[in-house]
Amino acid sequence: MNAITIKDLNKSFVNGRETAHVLKNINLNVEEGEFVSIMGPSGCGKSTLLYLLGGLDRPTSGSVSLNGVDLSTLKEKDLCDMRSDKIGFVFQFYNLVPNLNVEDNIALPLMIAGKKRSSYKKRIDEVLELIEMSDKRKLTPRELSGGPQQRVAIARALVFDPEIIFLDEPIGNLDSKTGMKIMDLFRQINRKYHKTIVQVTHSEEAALYGTKLVRVRDGSIESVEELDGNSNPAPSRKAESRKVS
Repeated sequence: MNAITIKDLNKSFVNGRETAHVLKNINLNVEEGEFVSIMGPSGCGKSTLLYLLGGLDRPTSGSVSLNGVDLSTLKEKDLCDMRSDKIGFVFQFYNLVPNLNVEDNIALPLMIAGKKRSSYKKRIDEVLELIEMSDKRKLTPRELSGGPQQRVAIARALVFDPEIIFLDEPIGNLDSKTGMKIMDLFRQINRKYHKTIVQVTHSEEAALYGTKLVRVRDGSIESVEELDGNSNPAPSRKAESRKVS
């Protein structure tokens, strides 16, 4: 079953008399449990595509459906509810609240949504254990380096147990060694919890942690390549990489 279905997706921005066609007739299916990496040069439209998939922006034409629900049919409140309950986001910048400790930063989406924190105590404990920071739950972000801060951001995205997780350059601010540890964590989340993950990345090494590599150029999908998700393309499948018009 498709977790994400993209049909004839277009996105344009108008600046005065000029129109910039950022995305052009994008068609792509993401199956449940896939880990899809979207790569391409700066300005190719990959981040715009991610924001459209997450319901953070609206397309000029075409459609995005998450688990069979066309986002364009949702009212803004319903779209916000979907983003809160069904979708998790992890960005390049950790966006943690400096004065809140690790546990409070993870619980922040609960407080914003008006949920009782006490009802999610077990879940908070679970995600703290997953990111291996149970013993650091009372530390503030200023007491943590970049890798642990990103782990907190990941736990925050997981606290509602989302079905789909979107990653926007999740290791862009990290050194190579720390970044690969974060990618190991994403792979664990994908495999152990069967979470559908879509990431935008400049890193070829990070992209190879996924099960599918989508290359975007000049607003269009250039190719789609099946991977084995073990940091290296599967030799038997790489030859089957298919071009998409």
